[in-house]
Amino acid sequence: MRVPFRRPALGSPLQLLLLACSFVLAGYAGVRLLADDWFGVGLWFVGAAVLHDLVLVPLYAGVDRALARVLGAAGHREWTGCVRVPALLSGLLLLVWFPLISGQVADRYRSATTLSGDGFLSRWLLVTAALFGGSAVLLVVRPLLRLRRARKERPSAVH
Repeated sequence: MRVPFRRPALGSPLQLLLLACSFVLAGYAGVRLLADDWFGVGLWFVGAAVLHDLVLVPLYAGVDRALARVLGAAGHREWTGCVRVPALLSGLLLLVWFPLISGQVADRYRSATTLSGDGFLSRWLLVTAALFGGSAVLLVVRPLLRLRRARKERPSAVH
């Protein structure tokens, strides 16, 4: 039996326009970025990809597997997401703001913005604590909400 050819779903004209604008903006940013030191930027991208794929992926995959194994052995495998999400967000913030968190570029930051480069480490630690604290609150509140919902859905006994 022959399957009829389907046109690929392209989306609405607004989606296509936004996609085209994003490609134009990315192209412009790429041209501006590569204008001064194209070799250094290319080397940085290749180095970042190699570092990520050969070092970081095995590292955080191993940590995630160990976490799932430990929580699974403790009978709480569903808690894995409550550790994954804040760890991911905290790691992403660390990756983006690492030069300021580590204090390596505090002087350049001060000269460029006239603001102090101090305090980024403490703020990142506070945000990380808030993320894990919020996750812990959800971990405690979620079973209580399920229990409350189960009580409401259970029919009352008629005597």
